[in-house]
Amino acid sequence: MPKLSIRVFFRRLLIFLPLAFLSACLPQPALHGELHGQLLWQGEVRLWGNIILAEDAVLTIAPGTRIIFLPLDPAADTLREHPFFPGSELIVRGRIIARGTKDQPISFQFVDSSAPAGSWGGINIEGSSRAIFNYCSFRQADSAIHARNSRVVVENSLFTDNLVAIRFHDADIRIENNLLHNNGTAIRFHFGAPLIRKNVIRNNRKGLFITSAPRGYRIENNSFLDNQPYQVTLGEGVREDVVLKNNYWGAQGMAALLPWVYDGRLDDWLGTIEFQPLRSKPDQDAGIHQ
Repeated sequence: MPKLSIRVFFRRLLIFLPLAFLSACLPQPALHGELHGQLLWQGEVRLWGNIILAEDAVLTIAPGTRIIFLPLDPAADTLREHPFFPGSELIVRGRIIARGTKDQPISFQFVDSSAPAGSWGGINIEGSSRAIFNYCSFRQADSAIHARNSRVVVENSLFTDNLVAIRFHDADIRIENNLLHNNGTAIRFHFGAPLIRKNVIRNNRKGLFITSAPRGYRIENNSFLDNQPYQVTLGEGVREDVVLKNNYWGAQGMAALLPWVYDGRLDDWLGTIEFQPLRSKPDQDAGIHQ
């Protein structure tokens, strides 16, 4: 192979370097369509449209990964009606393991960080045998996590500026040690048997919204703070009483709490929430583990 002259070498180098720099700076192409098999996401991953994680897929997301949802024209959005949501979304029918760390959380957000809540659809988990989210953050979604007939764990995660942070239907779900604030609704569910404990739920329009027939639930040792107009709301499908003992609602006690509760005290069609005993102090273990 002939040797390059120094002049030719540097000429080629000057051509190559700008191309390499430009390639490194360009955003990654967006994923779309249906995904199968063993998958690993790391760095920055862009999603466009209704991305389906098929039943045979196992997705692992590395600590520090940024999942960016891109805008989707309504004409191209074929899954907009409930149980789906407008905008790009990740539909999980396989398994997803998103384990960040305290120092390297995994983030799920819209491409424009200044965009409002509802700018992307959500993570729509349907029939999944395993969905784990640990040290993740969720911003700007319609419904950041929506689970149906699935087994889900959500812990040590931040939900802010979403229309709904977590919603579920008939799911085996554990929601523990999270911070949910500045959302339209923090947690909304009907049916299902959730374990919801040691979360800080503050400054949402609705802290907890139960829409229908709760069964086998445990909701305890949470701190509900300044969710207005309602700390807790019962929907018209909840005619039975609901037990929410051993949660912290602020230092003022029952008299200060009741104006921020929508239950049978306001509408005799609904069940009544049993709050007592109230926690007199917040659980020091509640919220994201630092």
